Amino acid sequence: MSELTSLTILEMREGLLKRDFSATELTESHLRRIEETNPVLNSFISITGSVAREQAQAAQKTIDILREKSPLLTGIPVAIKDMLVTKDIETTCASKMLGGFIPPYDATAVAKLKAEGAVIVGKTNLDEFAMGASNENSFYGPVKNPWDLTRVPGGSSGGSAVAVATGQAPAALGTDTGGSIRQPASMSGTCGIKPTYGRVSRYGAVAFASSLDQIGAFARTMEDLAIVTRAISGHDDADSTSMNVPVPDYLAEIKAAQSWGLKGLRVGVPKEFFIPGMDRQVEEQVRDSLKVLASLGAELVEISLPHSELALPAYYILNPAEASSNFARFDGVRYGYRAQNYTSLTDMYERTRAEGFGKEVRRRILVGTYVLSAGYYEAYYQKAQQIRTLVIDDFKAAFANSCDVIAGPVAPTTAFTLGEKTDDPLQMYLADVFTVPLNLAGLPGLSVPCGLDDKKLPIGLQLIGGPFTESKLLQVGAAFAAERKFDWQQIAAKKSFGA
Repeated sequence: MSELTSLTILEMREGLLKRDFSATELTESHLRRIEETNPVLNSFISITGSVAREQAQAAQKTIDILREKSPLLTGIPVAIKDMLVTKDIETTCASKMLGGFIPPYDATAVAKLKAEGAVIVGKTNLDEFAMGASNENSFYGPVKNPWDLTRVPGGSSGGSAVAVATGQAPAALGTDTGGSIRQPASMSGTCGIKPTYGRVSRYGAVAFASSLDQIGAFARTMEDLAIVTRAISGHDDADSTSMNVPVPDYLAEIKAAQSWGLKGLRVGVPKEFFIPGMDRQVEEQVRDSLKVLASLGAELVEISLPHSELALPAYYILNPAEASSNFARFDGVRYGYRAQNYTSLTDMYERTRAEGFGKEVRRRILVGTYVLSAGYYEAYYQKAQQIRTLVIDDFKAAFANSCDVIAGPVAPTTAFTLGEKTDDPLQMYLADVFTVPLNLAGLPGLSVPCGLDDKKLPIGLQLIGGPFTESKLLQVGAAFAAERKFDWQQIAAKKSFGA
């Protein structure tokens, strides 16, 4: 049954309804795939075999009774980034600080997947508390890129991206604070979407930078991505930032758009997204992809997002500032790690945080505390918020006057080698240069594979839309993928990765 792990969600759904295999057989095939490949890839922190088997049995009963009326995700294995709380399943955020923490409830997005009949096969590895662009900051060790095990998979949701790329699960949830879904999707050769801020409830996502965080999904096709995105979207009273707007049937809208292609679509190409120093092959593949969009009837329009160059430095002020505030809760008193041999309450706080947090988390807390401190707040934090407004205005003007969708690269390079940038955080932060503007503006973004470089490393095309235009992005992504035909996407899904 090893071939089951390379099927798409829609193919799995068809097989379940035809009784070609059962939900239990489908789950077992994915659990075996995880157990066989995880010692090398390190994409999972925990494998939830017993929970998955119980859910698969329940899913099969639902399919037997409801047949075609059962939800689309019934019996489909799904992986969850270990940044999302899961009832009675350890949630660590890949940190020593939360080792052994068992949440008493599910994140809303997880609860929605379970309500649709999905089977949770495990919790995926990530940069500690989602702070990183390479998945090297995990307390549990780095995730390996399946295309080249000496390279990073991208971060922070690298474990989820690799799980989908390698057939450990057909879909996975991640979080995206500054590119943490789109960038690993690009570097690992799969599809990933960051929905509009407020489209998916953040309730149960361990807070990092609350005005930037968003839950999204990975899958191997636009159709599968549409199914999962619809399942997790919608208003939630438990999240005050959740927007009460209708959720389209994304899969139906992809199918409806297949007849007209991209005729009349205006695709904005920001000149600021093609910068000196970016990898030549990345630029070539992205520009070739723009030609594909044009061949499908789209009109390419050069646009300017003049404040994009300021987005990255503004982000790395706002991001640590919000992290500094959110992470005050980790004090060794209520949950998680507590230092030993302390001499006072203050000493316990200090030792717990020094020992429980990794290097990158400590760095961001220190930077955030500094920019929020008296005497520096106006010079740094307030200025960064003003730049954020300018970035938002740039996007508003582009969509109002010039284009329907914006297209460009996801990252300036393909996957870099493990350890290459760990001693130079500024170089690491530059991996997010094309993705952070969307988080500042709260816009939806999609990464779709568009080619390989000469080292056979994947490259992603980034599609950006206005607020709540996920349907349009998925339609464009599906049309592009159908034309480009990514036969190479199944390579990683069929590798053995034997330990």
